[in-house]
Amino acid sequence: MLNEYLKKILSARVYDVAVETPLHIAPFLTQRLNNQIWVKREDQQPVYSFKIRGAYNKVVQLTEEEKACGVVAASAGNHAQGLALAAKELGIKAVIVMPRTTPDIKVKSVRARGARVVLHGDAFDDAFAYSQKLVEEKGMTYIHPYDDPEVIAGQGTIGMEILRQLRGPVDAVFVPVGGGGLAAGVAAYVKALRPEVKVIGVESTESASLAAALDARKRVILPQVGIFADGVAVAQIGKNTWEICKDHIDEVITCTPDEICAAIKDVFDDTRAVCEPAGALSVAGIKKYVEREGCENQNLVAILSGANVNFDRLRYISEVAEIGEGREVILAVTIPEQAGSFQKFCSLIGKRPITEFNYRYGDDDRAQIYVGIKVGPEVGAREQLLEELRSENYPVLDITDDEMAKYHIRHMVGGHAPASVTDERIYRFEFPERPGALLNFLRKLGKSFNISLFHYRNHGAAYGRVLVGLQVPEGKNEKLDTFLQELGYPWWDETDNTTYQLFLR
Repeated sequence: MLNEYLKKILSARVYDVAVETPLHIAPFLTQRLNNQIWVKREDQQPVYSFKIRGAYNKVVQLTEEEKACGVVAASAGNHAQGLALAAKELGIKAVIVMPRTTPDIKVKSVRARGARVVLHGDAFDDAFAYSQKLVEEKGMTYIHPYDDPEVIAGQGTIGMEILRQLRGPVDAVFVPVGGGGLAAGVAAYVKALRPEVKVIGVESTESASLAAALDARKRVILPQVGIFADGVAVAQIGKNTWEICKDHIDEVITCTPDEICAAIKDVFDDTRAVCEPAGALSVAGIKKYVEREGCENQNLVAILSGANVNFDRLRYISEVAEIGEGREVILAVTIPEQAGSFQKFCSLIGKRPITEFNYRYGDDDRAQIYVGIKVGPEVGAREQLLEELRSENYPVLDITDDEMAKYHIRHMVGGHAPASVTDERIYRFEFPERPGALLNFLRKLGKSFNISLFHYRNHGAAYGRVLVGLQVPEGKNEKLDTFLQELGYPWWDETDNTTYQLFLR
């Protein structure tokens, strides 16, 4: 199999439109991690993503009859732009079906590259179904974003470039994994020529389909996929890509959204480029790998797969990047409600910068504060801060990893429930970021329960983080369970969450 793909990669026609992207040393990461960290700059492709390689290699090899019928794809991301440019270069009609919720900048980008955009449905599944209708009714040729041998071969040219550009020893190549087209292509080439080089897949914890497949030893469909790293938000690894990855990917590392945000900042510090969450996955994976292995002086390559990030998502990324790096700690601290308490607390913090401070008068004796503090990169810096506070008899709770605290409580400090609010239950939801999501919630809720609290803040993601308080009288728990099941949105019961008890109850 590897020899077949090796031939396909060596003969792949990608450079009519794609460029050989540079392989740069990342100086700050290199110094910090004590390893040579190289970044493969696929963000510098004409469509700011590696996807152009596979799309063009597939389209250029279509028969004349297939070309005459035109090409179609369902995509709201990088594949759409890559296919649009490929079709334009070859003079082929292209139709891209996108959900109506697709950000306007992506729609404009695809149209600017000559494709006709059809906006259909509120989710990807709706767009995909319509694209298949065009295939059936108009005979258009569907171009798969990853699960196709020619697409895999096109992406595999990145592996070819890496081995050519880095002439010295290569210890490991880190590849972001969604459907697996890039990972399969790179692994096929690298393992065919340099089997001693590790090829390590990196997935988001919210969409780790390859990791799940490797555990089960077969392809599985994830029941739920988070879409912060939308470029790798795939519920099932491809069939063709799985046949390569299962035997030739050395391991899979998974990274949280917080870790991805930290990696985006790392990339920016080294390159002054803002990559998309999926593009930073490989860097996040390298950081976890080095920490786990304790390796030094190795040549580690990260593929920066793309830079198509929505501008409004940058707010969320910058907000959690320091937390993801472990350089910001979020604390709930109880201090005396008396003059001079704040000054004394700040004196104890010393020269550590306070990034956030939330407080509202609530009790004559004690004040509950929500505070963010920057700590140094040194091992144990977080624990040292906590010990210093506790040694001065401050009741302190580390809530850095509390999802509810990070995304809701920090914006709500200062409002305790009045005595009249009884039987309150607190739930955290992820609403689809599309028109009608809230209305659907309210209609299914009906008049069964009173809403006592509601908080939503747009983070530029494809789903909304929502905190809801419901008054649930005794005897109505079963009705509540039915509502939650019928709603179909991901949810978490946060009634016993400590930060809720401290700041809002």
